[in-house]
Amino acid sequence: MIPGIRGTDHFGITVPDMAEAHEFLTRILGAVPIYELGGKSAEDDWMAVQLGVHPRTTITDIRFYRLGNGSNIELFAYDSADGQRPQPRNSDIGGHHLAFYVDDIDAAVAWLRGEGVEVMGEPVASAEAAAGQRWVYFRAPWGLQFELVSYPEGKAYEADADVLLWHPAHPAR
Repeated sequence: MIPGIRGTDHFGITVPDMAEAHEFLTRILGAVPIYELGGKSAEDDWMAVQLGVHPRTTITDIRFYRLGNGSNIELFAYDSADGQRPQPRNSDIGGHHLAFYVDDIDAAVAWLRGEGVEVMGEPVASAEAAAGQRWVYFRAPWGLQFELVSYPEGKAYEADADVLLWHPAHPAR
């Protein structure tokens, strides 16, 4: 194990339009803007060595947000010197989503739909070890997938587990 590791500090997300992403994070997710770093470019190979991108790529904007009782989010806007690939699907290597716990998934889904956010299907009831949980995906305007999860009475695995998954509504347990 990495010495001193405590947990997740932030998730970094590259967005195509910083103003649109800011609006979505603050209005839909309730994120609080904390600070901005501006841009970054390099004349040497710093961008390739440090970030794994084309060396002439420029970061045009970096912003940090606090998101409720959980991890922070760092947004990047890039001017990519060699173009940008499409966002991976969940089934692609590197595919991903961010999940948020809500107390009432039906109320949250109704609110998202009322705000014009694309909700992907209807809430699904989990089974087996995750029985007691319901979940549904939704998308940001630029296509990033998010998930809502809710399990107010807990999940089935908790009945005989020695260690529980971290829960944003009960962070100390």
